[in-house]
Amino acid sequence: MAGNFRDRADDSLLTLLGDLPDLVSTLVKAEIDAAKTWISRTAKDAGIGSVWFLVALFFLFWTVPVVLVFAIAGLSSWFPVWLSAIITFGILLLAVLVFALLGILKFRKVLRRENPAQAVATDIRIVKEAGDGR
Repeated sequence: MAGNFRDRADDSLLTLLGDLPDLVSTLVKAEIDAAKTWISRTAKDAGIGSVWFLVALFFLFWTVPVVLVFAIAGLSSWFPVWLSAIITFGILLLAVLVFALLGILKFRKVLRRENPAQAVATDIRIVKEAGDGR
């Protein structure tokens, strides 16, 4: 496409206006092609990145039991093993409750927020009401 440019300084206004639909069409097609290329590359990179995150989560999944066994073994230096396991379980349960509460609070905040579709609907309703008031 870069080689298709020519000097249009001597063209008349009517010639330039006549070429405008073709130029706009070419521009729109080029933008659509660029968007398709961007989507394709972005989807590929996101897919590969997701796989790497899944691999990391796999190893994290197996790391958590090791840390818990380490905690139980460490606490068993002071307490019996069964009490160490119950203490570790209680700490984990407390962590679950705290993080679940934080998640619930965040989702409540999200649900109270007006989404763009609701904002557009409100704007349309206001414009219609203003138009009916004349």
